[in-house]
Amino acid sequence: MIPLCEPAIAGNEIKYISECIEKRWISTYGEFIKRFEEKFKEFLGVKHAIAVSSGTAALHLALRALNIGEEDEVIIPSLTFIATANAVKYVGAEPVFVDVKKDTFVLNVEKVEEMITPKTKAIIPVHLYGYAADMEKLRKIAEKYDLYIIEDATEALGTKFKGRYVGTFGEFGCFSFNGNKLITTGNGGMIVTNRDDLAEYVRYLSSQAKTMLSNNGFVHNEIGYNYRLPNLLAAFGLAQLEKLEEFLRAKRRNAEIYNLYLKDVKGVITPFDTEEVENSYWLYSIVVTENFGITRDELIDELKKHEIESRPFFQPIHLMRNFRNCKKSEMNNTEYLASHGINLPSSVSLEEKEIELICTIIKRYG
Repeated sequence: MIPLCEPAIAGNEIKYISECIEKRWISTYGEFIKRFEEKFKEFLGVKHAIAVSSGTAALHLALRALNIGEEDEVIIPSLTFIATANAVKYVGAEPVFVDVKKDTFVLNVEKVEEMITPKTKAIIPVHLYGYAADMEKLRKIAEKYDLYIIEDATEALGTKFKGRYVGTFGEFGCFSFNGNKLITTGNGGMIVTNRDDLAEYVRYLSSQAKTMLSNNGFVHNEIGYNYRLPNLLAAFGLAQLEKLEEFLRAKRRNAEIYNLYLKDVKGVITPFDTEEVENSYWLYSIVVTENFGITRDELIDELKKHEIESRPFFQPIHLMRNFRNCKKSEMNNTEYLASHGINLPSSVSLEEKEIELICTIIKRYG
């Protein structure tokens, strides 16, 4: 089986975890949490990075820290993983769905203003599959209407917009270290910000809103969460982070090889960089149009016959039962991409011969 996206474990993971075990640093005590956070913020060029238990936790904490709650609205794309919308619901707010751009799969910034109301408090652009939303235009809209920006960069670590890493443009940037992400801790996430006050409040909320007393006891003066990342997982993450540049080069190399093999295939639209965006290609994502010889789902089945794992694009959240009554713009691009998009194997360890095999199968129908 050629997997969709498996982790690469080829650095100091075992060494660091062994040190954790030897020193009994297995929970939330130990030096690796701080080291992981320091290296992560150094990579992105931000003031603060707080390690948390998941990308979803990062989104939830960002919304809580900005005091977004009941009767508030948050603009998000519908073409995203469910966690983006769920986090909005966690705080009692309502997601408002905006269509995406057909060529880059990310929030169509041109459609955002028409969905802003007096209840709108924030925008969550999702940098889907490694693409980047237009953060320059979005920042101007946010400033015009006095809105917060929370970047869902859970799939785009290493992506750049105009030379600057995504996740660094808003009040918060949220990242995921799930098992299939560019770097992994098995499960985990990171929330970054340049604001001292927000960073302090997020740390407070993520540790059950705990205040230490002079006698070493503690008190909880508001609702908090057990969202801290254990030191054991931070150790694994630090080892992964040390290989990040290598992983990014591998992803871009894989994309270049894919693009070369699929360049002239009829009915297949391949991903790309732009003058503004340097794609990290977390997943290599193509669109199978009506001009292709078989449907997207038939292609998934055909690849499966050859033990090649692939995955369709996310299903539109606005069509899911719990979100059907939410406000939305026209969703033509979202619904088209959800039925025509496919993610191909994208592991950093993927070999050219494997990409060639995948593309040979695809080219039979193009």
